[in-house]
Amino acid sequence: MYTQKHVMKDMASTTFTIRVDSAVKKRLEKLAKSTGRSRSYLAAQALSEYLVVNDEIDAAVDRLRAIVLAERARVSAMQATAEEILETFRR
Repeated sequence: MYTQKHVMKDMASTTFTIRVDSAVKKRLEKLAKSTGRSRSYLAAQALSEYLVVNDEIDAAVDRLRAIVLAERARVSAMQATAEEILETFRR
């Protein structure tokens, strides 16, 4: 799990409204009560962690895409070399 401690204390914050299912709101209220944290704090932490994870997923996909492209180029070069070698035997 990715955790950022005291993020809201170090950065300026702003307010915005979101709509959630009533069951989600109840769960958030229950968690806030049991942890002694505010709903706002918990929601902000969850959103921050979600964004971090998704940023890392995007970066991983980009790295994987680069690996696949490099592997295709390597295989293509190997095929060309193999064709050249085979051609010398055909003459």
